[in-house]
Amino acid sequence: MSRILNADGSPRIPAPAGPERSGVVDCGLYVDGKRQPGQWHYADALSAARRERNAFVWLGLHEPELAEMTAIAETYGLHELAVEDAVKAQQRPKLERFGDVSFLVLRTARYCEHAELTENSEVVETGQVMLFIGPNFLISVRHGDACRLAPVRADLEARRELLEHGPWAVAYAVTDRVVDLYLEVADQLEDDLDVLEADVFDRQGSGRIQRIYQMKRELVEFKRAVMPLQRPLLTLTAQVNREVPQEVQRYFRDVLDHLSRTVEQVNSYDDLLNSILQARLAQVTVDQNNDMRKIAAWAAIAAVWTAIAGIYGMNFENMPELRMTYGYPVVLALMLAISLALYRWFRRNGWL
Repeated sequence: MSRILNADGSPRIPAPAGPERSGVVDCGLYVDGKRQPGQWHYADALSAARRERNAFVWLGLHEPELAEMTAIAETYGLHELAVEDAVKAQQRPKLERFGDVSFLVLRTARYCEHAELTENSEVVETGQVMLFIGPNFLISVRHGDACRLAPVRADLEARRELLEHGPWAVAYAVTDRVVDLYLEVADQLEDDLDVLEADVFDRQGSGRIQRIYQMKRELVEFKRAVMPLQRPLLTLTAQVNREVPQEVQRYFRDVLDHLSRTVEQVNSYDDLLNSILQARLAQVTVDQNNDMRKIAAWAAIAAVWTAIAGIYGMNFENMPELRMTYGYPVVLALMLAISLALYRWFRRNGWL
């Protein structure tokens, strides 16, 4: 089978033709930290980067199809297992090494605005960003809209001194953007928790347990994005890591500091939410006990009427007070007096 080759002899894989949607969002060639003009095909850009000194390609993809991702993988020499992960987008944050290519998986998060927190409210929207970091290329694969990378590219292109450090500088910028969004989500979750806590302890509020469980589910989803990212960042900032330039490692350490702050916030929110849930359950138990006391108090009052009426309903001939002229009103007055006395006693003791 014949194959089309690039100028350097490497195979050139054409972009998918026909009505299929292309996942390529942007493809840029950077030399000495400056983007080169023109529209680049990903294969041509890679060939040009290999010919230039201190050059690399940033290929941005959004939810690519398997066929297109396979073609890109053949051009850039990506491992098939990493390609499968990039297409399915169901991975935990991790860092893997395939030859001279590093594969970094990030889970993105975005806060969803809502007028009121209900048992069906979506509070946190998550997605994924996968990064293939090679010697002279970086491929970003984005799933979902929780974190758009166009602003990251624009900011980086204005910082030529950082882009001069190559693909790992782009990896830092993307990771920094993802973690910054974590901080924003954490700050806004705190506002929701304050509202939820105030509503639970407000005796006039509903404080429905379903809302607390919904908030806990959303927090768990956010936690799955934040917590596992600590290990990959620790690996990238380790002194023994020779793949990441030392200057870029300093930037990654700053990202790790921000992530540690987010982890602390998430853990404190989890503890607070558990406390709110326990407090609400305690309130429900107290309310049930109060209801049972009220029922018991009214049952005691009704028992007075039932007992006296039962005694005089036994139909014996020789019973005292049966022939008294005022016996009936006297008995009614007695039952009423005893009932009022019991009612007053129960009110004084907080049963009614």
